[in-house]
Amino acid sequence: MPPSPAPESSIPKPDPPSDHTVFDVRSFGAVGDGITDDTQAFKMAWDTVCQDDHLSESVTLLVPEFHSFMIQSTIFTGPCKMNHVIFQVDGTLTPPDGPDSWPTGSKKTNWLVFYKTNGMSLQGGGVIDGKGEKWWNLPCKPHKGPNGSTLPGLCDSPVVVRFFMSNNLTVQGLKILNSPQFHIKFDGCKDVHINAITIKSPALSPNTDGIHIENTQNVGIYNSVVSNGDDCVSIGTGCYNVDIRNITCGPSHGISIGSLGNHNSRACVSNITVSDSIIKYSDNGLRIKTWQGGSGSVSDVTFNNVHMDTVRNPIIIDQYYCLTRSCANQTSAVFVSDIMYSNIKGTYDVRSPPIHFSCSDSVPCTNLTLSEVELLPSKGDILSDPICWSAYGTLATLTIPPVFCLQEGLPESIITSDIDRC
Repeated sequence: MPPSPAPESSIPKPDPPSDHTVFDVRSFGAVGDGITDDTQAFKMAWDTVCQDDHLSESVTLLVPEFHSFMIQSTIFTGPCKMNHVIFQVDGTLTPPDGPDSWPTGSKKTNWLVFYKTNGMSLQGGGVIDGKGEKWWNLPCKPHKGPNGSTLPGLCDSPVVVRFFMSNNLTVQGLKILNSPQFHIKFDGCKDVHINAITIKSPALSPNTDGIHIENTQNVGIYNSVVSNGDDCVSIGTGCYNVDIRNITCGPSHGISIGSLGNHNSRACVSNITVSDSIIKYSDNGLRIKTWQGGSGSVSDVTFNNVHMDTVRNPIIIDQYYCLTRSCANQTSAVFVSDIMYSNIKGTYDVRSPPIHFSCSDSVPCTNLTLSEVELLPSKGDILSDPICWSAYGTLATLTIPPVFCLQEGLPESIITSDIDRC
C-alpha cells in the first residue's frame, strides 16, 4: 500500500525572507466580504507587485485568511520585474455566482488566468472555490436537459485556474473546489511543481478534470488528493517528462493520457511516470485514450506501485475513443508503445474487465509489459478475463487474472510500415 499524502495541517507555510516585501490586497481597496466586487483591487495589487522596479527580488501578494474575495474573470499578466512572485492565498477566492452573474460580453472559458508569469508560486492554506453547481446544471451539460437529454448550444464553462505560457511554477497547499470545468490547467508551460493540493468536486460534476496539462514539459505532481467528476490528472499532447507520485485519486475517471489525436491531429507524449498512488471508486484507473485518425505517438510510460480500490477499468488502453456512437473507422492512429505496468494491485468493479487493451488494427500497441499485476473482483470470486485487441507485449511475471490474450513480438504492420513517431 502506498503512503497516504501528508495532511494539510502538517505542511508548513514558508516564511518569507527578511528582505521580502508583502502586499495585502486590502491595502489596494479589496473588501473581502464575499459580496463586493474586488476585481480592480486585485488588478492594482498585481500590477504593483509585478511591475514595480524598486521592489525586492521576491514579493508576496497576500490574500488574508478569514476573508472571502469575489473577483471577476481576470488575467494576471507577466513577466514580472522580480525573479519570484508569491501569490499567497490564505483566505477564499470566489467568482461570480453562476453563468447568469457572469459579466455580459465576457468570455466564459477561464476565470483566473496567469499569463507569462515566470518564477511564480501560487500557494497558501486557503480556498479557491469555483462555485460550479449552476454551471453543471446547464441544460447543455450531459444528462441535464429534458428527460435526461443534452440540449445543443453554447456551453462554455470557465476553468478555475489556468497557467498559459509560463515557466518555473509552483502550486502548493491550496484547496481548489467545485470548478465549473477543469480545476487547474497548464498550457504551454515548463518546469511545473505541484505539491500537497486538494481538489474536490462532486463525482457527477461534468468535465471537472482535476489537473490538466498540455504542451507542458518537466512537471512534478506530488502528495495531493483529487476527488472530482472527470480525470484526476489528464495529460494532453505535447507533454514530456511528467512525474506523478503519491496521489490519492477518486471518485473520478482516473489518471489519463489523452484523449489524443482528435480531428486527425498529431499528438506526442513521452516519458510519463505514475507511481506510489491510490485510485479508488473510479470509472477508470490508468488510462491511455486516443481517437481514430490521429498520428504521432505515446511512448515511455511507466505505471508503478498503484493500488486500485473498486475501479471499473483499472488498466485500459482505448485507441477507439469516441464520445458518440457515430465515429467513423479510420486506419491511422496514434502509436502506443513501451508502456510498463508494474506492481498494480487491488480490486476492480466487476461490471468491466480489469485489463482492457483495445488497439488499432493498422497501428497496434507494442512493447506492453506487465509485472506483478494482481487485480481481484471487489465482489464475488470469479475473475473476469482481460480483453486484448491488436496488443503486443510481455508478461514479466504471472498476473492475476492471467493475460493470455497479449501477443508476443512485433506485428508485421509495425516492422514494415513507416509509423509517424514523435
